[in-house]
Amino acid sequence: MSPSPSLNIVLVEDHDLLRTVTQSVLTQAGHKVLALSCAEEVDEAISGMSPDLYILDLNLPGEDGISLARRIRHSHPRVGIIMTTVRSEVADRLDGYESGADIYLPKPTDPTELLAAVIALARRLGPEQGGEIPLGNSVLLLSIQTMRLVGVRQQVLLTFSEVQLLSGLARAAGGMLERSQIASILEMDMDAKSTASLEMRVARLRRKLTQASGHDTPVRAVRGIGYKLCVPITVI
Repeated sequence: MSPSPSLNIVLVEDHDLLRTVTQSVLTQAGHKVLALSCAEEVDEAISGMSPDLYILDLNLPGEDGISLARRIRHSHPRVGIIMTTVRSEVADRLDGYESGADIYLPKPTDPTELLAAVIALARRLGPEQGGEIPLGNSVLLLSIQTMRLVGVRQQVLLTFSEVQLLSGLARAAGGMLERSQIASILEMDMDAKSTASLEMRVARLRRKLTQASGHDTPVRAVRGIGYKLCVPITVI
């Protein structure tokens, strides 16, 4: 599976720090992000751009997120819309969905959940963009904090040692680690018993990677050397 194209995302959030952090998370995942502070900036800012997805704060100054979502949905029926807000009442969520939002997320929003929502909408947007599911420059997203692996197929919960191993592979040059390097990461000895244990751990991780990504060979053994990660992954 080759890396998919990035999404063009318009983020409208009036809180400066939250806007900066959210833009950084999305950019690290490989997406192109236009970050704006109010609804009034949108029309001019997107001139000449073809957004795939909007992430809107409901409580914007001036025109609010509900009104903006209605305008966007009216002019672009196929675009994805994620609404974020501190409001948690059912009536508020219903207003969000009725305005045209596809997904409604409460604040504070976990970065992994936001990226999972982006992936979910990418599945719907995919057929319009040549049949591939756009996940930025990555097929998978690994959150070290939540120990979750997010892919085009599903989310998978990893163990602590699986997170250590996968993040090590993802950050290694060429996605390649020697057995001795893996043993060091996992604090294992390299005797026969530990070698068998390592192979079992890699096999379990490989199955979870396949579940999340749909990739048949996400990790392959390099004879006499170690293991190589064969799918693009973003670590956050």
